[in-house]
This record gives sequence, C-alpha cells and structure tokens, in this order.
Amino acid sequence: MTAVPHPRTEAAASSPRGGRRSLAAALVLGAVGAAVALLSSRQTWSEGKASVVGGAFPLAAKGSDVTGVPAALAIVGLAALFAVFAVRRAGRVVVSLLLALSGVGIVAAALQGLNDTGALDEKAAAAAGDTSGSVEALTHTVWPYIGALGGLLLLCAGLLALVFGRGWPAMSGRYERDPSPRSRRPAKAVDPDRPEDVWKALDRGEDPTQET
Repeated sequence: MTAVPHPRTEAAASSPRGGRRSLAAALVLGAVGAAVALLSSRQTWSEGKASVVGGAFPLAAKGSDVTGVPAALAIVGLAALFAVFAVRRAGRVVVSLLLALSGVGIVAAALQGLNDTGALDEKAAAAAGDTSGSVEALTHTVWPYIGALGGLLLLCAGLLALVFGRGWPAMSGRYERDPSPRSRRPAKAVDPDRPEDVWKALDRGEDPTQET
C-alpha cells in the first residue's frame, strides 16, 4: 500500500518561507565568499629568501602576484549573484551555473597557487641581479586556503540558486504589467465649475466637456 503524502507536508516543502531562507542563504554565502576571495588575493600567500651579497634577503608574494584568477572570478561571481534576480527560467539557470563555476575556479586557482613559486623566483632574480636566481626556504601562509574557502562559499551559493532559484523573485517582476483584467470603475461626474475635477478627468484621458 503506497503512502499518500499529506497536503500540509507538500505545502510546507514549497512554502514561501523555505524559498526566502534559501534566497537569504545564497545572498550571504555569495557575498561573503566573493569578499573573502578578494581579501585573500591582497594578502601574503608565500614567503622565502633570496641569496644576495651580504646574506639572505627576505621575500614575500601576495595572492595577486601569484595568480589573478581568484580576484577576477570573485568579481564575476558577485555579478552573477545579483544577475540571478534579473533573469528568469533558462537565463537564471545559466547565471546560477556561472556562479557555481566561479567558485570552482577560485578553489582550483587558490590550491594551485600553493605549488607556484614563479612570483617569488622573479623577485629573487631581481634582488640577486641574476636571472637564474631562485627563492629558498619557501613557506606558505594560510591565505591561499582562506581564498579557497571563499570559492567554496560561492560554489554553495551557486548550487542553492540552481536547486531553489525557480521560486525566487525577479527584480523585473514589479515592472511587468499584470495580465489579469482589472475592473474599470465608473467615471465620476465632472463638475465644470471645479478646476481640480477637470484636471483629473484630463489625466484619465476623458473629455470633461462630455456629459455623462
């Protein structure tokens, strides 16, 4: 014997409250994720030393020195997050997918930056005055992982938009004309001796001189 779902259960599953919660969660996750990824790209990702005359010279490379992908994708993801509310149907699915892919790209770029020594090698060569110079005693900070966390938050926001985005409102909805017929109220009689009545009739597109 098959169980019949209770009408209240179905109503609760598709209630506006659940849609508002997923909408709020996506907004918070997306905005925080983009902000974290941008902040991470401005912090020091790796440190090392270069051998120069007189000893070792300390070097440091910011996330933007290592790779510009996280910052660029954070801006793309933030734009996609707000674009979700400007489109509908297939367009919303495409934008939600772009939001999720932006998060994936940030995670991949941040983790790949852990093995990238190019930025510090260039600084070591410039400090030593030798193009063959390279960095020594390479270490990494926690910021690449924080950048990856920001990308993960953007990915979660994109997944929420893909799953629940159909029930979210669109910004253009308030400007669309309601197709349902509206009851036309009977026009009030215009008193020609009252200028305000004449102006109101003209605003309604009526002829104030015509008798009703």
